[in-house]
Amino acid sequence: MLLAIDVGNTETKLGCFSPNGEVQHMWRVTTELRRTADEYGVFFTQLFATQGLDHRAIDAVAIASVVPSLDRILESACERFFGATPMFLKAHKQTLMPVRTDRPSEVGADLVAAAIGGRARYGAPLIVISYGTATVFMAISQAGEYLGVAIAPGINTSIDALVGTTAKLPQIALEAPERAIGRNTIEALQAGIVYGFVGQTEALVGRMRKELGAHARVVATGGLAEVIAKHSAEIELVDPHLSMLGLRLFHESLAVL
Repeated sequence: MLLAIDVGNTETKLGCFSPNGEVQHMWRVTTELRRTADEYGVFFTQLFATQGLDHRAIDAVAIASVVPSLDRILESACERFFGATPMFLKAHKQTLMPVRTDRPSEVGADLVAAAIGGRARYGAPLIVISYGTATVFMAISQAGEYLGVAIAPGINTSIDALVGTTAKLPQIALEAPERAIGRNTIEALQAGIVYGFVGQTEALVGRMRKELGAHARVVATGGLAEVIAKHSAEIELVDPHLSMLGLRLFHESLAVL
């Protein structure tokens, strides 16, 4: 059984796959920098226990990490608790998707995993938008190549920055108001944030399609994808598990070498 782990700056996603490639369970947890290998191992086995899964069934682990300080800790936890040495996806070393950026080694493993999963499921050309700590627009060419990205502050990152530096602004529920012209502080913030990110999405998708020279499909992923997808005609699909699929395909590519 394969365990896929996508380590982000804010959240870590875990996916458990059966031998036939079917998703058994998915979890989304807070990325914790101060946990030791033992603490991570106990935490993972507790997650398995809540679903009635035997952690000893794990015989392979694939990881995409953008938090280098956790790599050795997670490796140690997986070796001790699962008896499996994890394979780390690296943008410049994987062979599933050509990375055509100026410096492939600088591309986040999580982004490449999502791009691999997106292309496998929806074809190319494709624009994958990841709504997480940052909002990342990934462009995949007609030939299936990872061309590059546009990166903007994430939705919650923007809210925290605004509220944290403005004494009178309250925390808000992340939902769209009925109108763009807010009649009170809450409506005004919701309109600016939700419709602002919708506008950002549509503008960048339009520019990327022109540069790709094709009407690329658009798929959104990440924890906040649904918030924007509800209000943007450009987003055709929401798929929260693209990076998990990409990691599964990465693991399978290594198995045939």
